[in-house]
Amino acid sequence: MGYVDGYLVPVPDGNKEAYRTMAQKASEVFRDYGATRVVEAWSDDVPDGKVTDYARAAHKKDGESVVYSWVEWPDKETRVAGWEKMMTDERMKNDPATNPFDGARMIYGGFAPIIEA
Repeated sequence: MGYVDGYLVPVPDGNKEAYRTMAQKASEVFRDYGATRVVEAWSDDVPDGKVTDYARAAHKKDGESVVYSWVEWPDKETRVAGWEKMMTDERMKNDPATNPFDGARMIYGGFAPIIEA
């Protein structure tokens, strides 16, 4: 069933196009190193919860939207090898001053699927 990297990040609404451009560039690098699919989704219908929700999880501020993303890999081994190569790839270098989001509030992790329907 493969392996999945998941991400949740708040992005200022005014940076949507800059984020999309950055994500498109990064998705090409992910695929070059073995990812089979990259999805970046801008929040559209994300309700406030009573206990927790996406906005609270991402520490969203006014004027920001939550982006929910995932990267699919054929297996964890391909993901580990791909990440090692991506971290030295010049295309992944960026200036933190021009980053379209606050990386400190990004939530991320690797997941082993337990069901696929």
